[in-house]
Amino acid sequence: MLKKLLTTIVFLVCLSVTTAGLFAEDPTSVPTQPTTQEETGHSSHGESVHQELPYWSVLPFVAILLSIAILPVASHKTSHWWEDNNNKLILAVGLGAISFVVLLVYGYSHNIVHTVFFDYIPFIILLGSLFYISGGIVIKGDIHATPLNNTLYLLIGAGLASFIGTTGASMLLIRPLLKTNSERKHVVHTVVFFIFLVSNIGGSLTPLGDPPLFLGYLKGVPFTWTFKLLPEMLFATVILLAVYFVWDTLAYKKETKKDIKKDDKLATPFSIGGQVNFIWLLGVILAVAFLNSNYIPQINETPTLGFIREAVLLVLIGLSKFTSKEENRKFNNFTLHPIQEVAYLFIGIFITMIPALVLLEAHGKELGITQNWQFFWATGAFSSVLDNAPTYLTFGSLASGLLTPVGAASPLTLGQFIGNVQAEEILKAISVGAVFMGANTYIGNAPNFMVKSVAEENKVKMPSFGGYLAYSMGILVPVFILITFVFFV
Repeated sequence: MLKKLLTTIVFLVCLSVTTAGLFAEDPTSVPTQPTTQEETGHSSHGESVHQELPYWSVLPFVAILLSIAILPVASHKTSHWWEDNNNKLILAVGLGAISFVVLLVYGYSHNIVHTVFFDYIPFIILLGSLFYISGGIVIKGDIHATPLNNTLYLLIGAGLASFIGTTGASMLLIRPLLKTNSERKHVVHTVVFFIFLVSNIGGSLTPLGDPPLFLGYLKGVPFTWTFKLLPEMLFATVILLAVYFVWDTLAYKKETKKDIKKDDKLATPFSIGGQVNFIWLLGVILAVAFLNSNYIPQINETPTLGFIREAVLLVLIGLSKFTSKEENRKFNNFTLHPIQEVAYLFIGIFITMIPALVLLEAHGKELGITQNWQFFWATGAFSSVLDNAPTYLTFGSLASGLLTPVGAASPLTLGQFIGNVQAEEILKAISVGAVFMGANTYIGNAPNFMVKSVAEENKVKMPSFGGYLAYSMGILVPVFILITFVFFV
């Protein structure tokens, strides 16, 4: 299984970068943010680098979003076709190829190379390491699936997400939650709230929690600054847990007496197996926290040194494989299907969203965003459908342009926002928008899709893309409106 996953990643990378590498002058010198259309358009040699992208260049990205939303539910044939991950790969590569050609023609080969090398590869290897290592941890036991127990479980998961990451917490805890609720018929809402709280909102308090906050940390935001997001996190978490408790209480009353008795009869205390994987999981956390440019400044001059982190993560995957009992993963019904689904779809998403990010970077100021609440909603809206990490940086750049004094030698960095009350409030709005609203769609944050896939493997019929959107619009948006008036107006 592991060999197949690694082969897939290598194949996708080679497919994406071979042609782009021929057009890129120096892949390792690409900046960490998308090249904007407001730049000079000239290389250091005075040659033209790129032309302005047309708005129609975002159509492949729109097409892949519509495919994710429509194909699983359009008909029995399309639903059956969509179940095969290889078909998802065909779709992603096909639409990605269109964006690939457009970006090459308009001179954005550097963006392709940067996205694949410095965004997609680290993204998939990090997700893969958390997914594989956590799959070797067995949390046995089956507590009573009561509304109170489920609510406490979500609370613990949300708290854990900030310290082992939303992906780590999601992959560690989703299987035991599904096992606990396996005797119940009404489970979908529990998985949806798990995505809201554990896969997204819970990752607000440290840079390890969610990728946007980690990028802020790399840009100079102090590691402990994100604890200032605690009021917003607690506010959202308490409201959502209260709503969930009421919802699950009503759902619990709909369960049959037979199922409740079965749940009571099969209840057993929790026990943990595969404890050695906690060491490898800690290794992942430490690698992400310390193997970066903050601690290895040479990475700024030689970005390829940053792949030391990815090499360490791959070693940790290997250590997990060879130090874990195979029956642990069999007990978890572990397969590579969820991570394959993410790897296949997101190679297309990452490439097709490049034009959208470039256009947003170039024309973002035309949106007229100046107020805290506007940064919150704009960042959140784009984070719902774009990768929330570059979206965070893009709106950070817009905020920098707004806050930098006229005549300053250079724009403010995110690290320089700290200590400036107005700047910190804007940074809070951007951070909360990026992290919280990643929960709005299945593609807003990578763990969302992985949790959905694991749940479906465990026979939970999850809502479609549009069905999930109905949950988020009906539950999350009212909470976000309250957050707006309490914290950002």
